[in-house]
Amino acid sequence: MLLGLDFDNTLVRYDQLFHRLAMEKGLIDNSVQPQKISIRNYLRANHKEDSFTLLQGEVYGLRILEAQPADGMLEALSELQKNGVEMVIISHKTRNPYAGQPYDLHAAALTWLEKYGFFSSDGLNWNVDKVYFEQTKEEKISQINSLSCTHYIDDLPEILELLPEG
Repeated sequence: MLLGLDFDNTLVRYDQLFHRLAMEKGLIDNSVQPQKISIRNYLRANHKEDSFTLLQGEVYGLRILEAQPADGMLEALSELQKNGVEMVIISHKTRNPYAGQPYDLHAAALTWLEKYGFFSSDGLNWNVDKVYFEQTKEEKISQINSLSCTHYIDDLPEILELLPEG
């Protein structure tokens, strides 16, 4: 059994960080729900989609260490590992944001994983070679298939629909 895991919005949660940063920048007020999608929709409706794109780069890059792990995720992965389940992270993540500062989003994500004990001997004790950041969704699907993942967890239904039956 090989369990593949998505990174963004699966292992790590950004809603509170998006809200805090959008508030700091004066892009939203408290009436906007602290959910990434609500913030994106509000900014789109107010013709500030470019501001959302810049916000994403900062959240996934410079400020990623302020993002929180999904509730119960670390405990669940630890329990799975104790039960012999092999796991990898396979995520669609460009190296740099589409706009704004050229943060290294791969390095930032690896730093987040390090912060939460993925690579430490008193944590999950994974090797970094268990982490795959692919540039496109198509490359992500290809990597899931080439590693022969038997199971895959993702927040995007369209990714799951592209995986083979079974």
